[in-house]
Amino acid sequence: MAAMLTRELTSGVQIPLVGFGTYLIPDDEAAAAVENALVTGYRHIDTAEFYNNERGVGEGLRRGLQQAGIERGDVFVTTKLWPQTHDRNKSTQETVRSLDESLNRLGVDQVDLYLIHATFGREQRLQQWQGLADAYNSGKARAIGVSNFNASHIDELIAAGLPLPHANQIELHPWSQKPGLVAYLNQKGITPIAYSSLAPLSTWRTAPGHASGKTRQMRAEGEQADSPFKRLAEKYGVSEAQFLLGWGLQNGYPVLPKSTKPERIRQNFDIDSFQIDSADMEYIRGLDRGAGLAWGEVDPVTHD
Repeated sequence: MAAMLTRELTSGVQIPLVGFGTYLIPDDEAAAAVENALVTGYRHIDTAEFYNNERGVGEGLRRGLQQAGIERGDVFVTTKLWPQTHDRNKSTQETVRSLDESLNRLGVDQVDLYLIHATFGREQRLQQWQGLADAYNSGKARAIGVSNFNASHIDELIAAGLPLPHANQIELHPWSQKPGLVAYLNQKGITPIAYSSLAPLSTWRTAPGHASGKTRQMRAEGEQADSPFKRLAEKYGVSEAQFLLGWGLQNGYPVLPKSTKPERIRQNFDIDSFQIDSADMEYIRGLDRGAGLAWGEVDPVTHD
């Protein structure tokens, strides 16, 4: 079952490969979605301070634990630090306070993974990473990591004598495969976690504010009847979403599909029943378009 597939972080914590993402799920809808996900079998829930839905996620966690008959320790919970407050960067102490506030909203004593959500300035990154290290040492986070960091950002942490992240959550899908960054992360023992796994789909991020020129072009291509992912999904007898998530799974990336629709939640969880053959994996490698769609045009392999 998908729920049983895990990858071990260098902290020794097992992260389930199939997670439930909550970006763009409003706080008042998050509880029902998370509860449904846990009852379906998900054991990995991803949220963030920036998503403004931690209270709903926490309520869904409590309800889902009861409905699924499981314990808090059975569920891997991730949240993320937003690096700024009132247009200024958070200090080390403010970083620790932000985690305390997230824990309060979630209604838990610790999270399984705490991430710095984004990069702003070098000194801010170093101060905030020290705050995450303090949170890890105090037991408030079982593992710590970053998101949207490139190799040079992580090299800064190393040069400052700070511990390596356990994970880096980045945009990863067949159109943005980042082979250089993924190789760097694997060499350092940092687990790449994939977000925006479904970006090649024409329905990806249709919410207001996400219609860039690249996403409009992508949607037009995705709607074509002979699009490569439609053809490949048909070959393997799965939906396009299942195929794209399965590609991430086969690469060893934890994936974070998001939906509020019960049937889609179930379908996105059922992604370990097929194996993409080596010829098709090689074909997909040739579809890489470099920089991602969700987080600007910067290639995360390069320096800022």
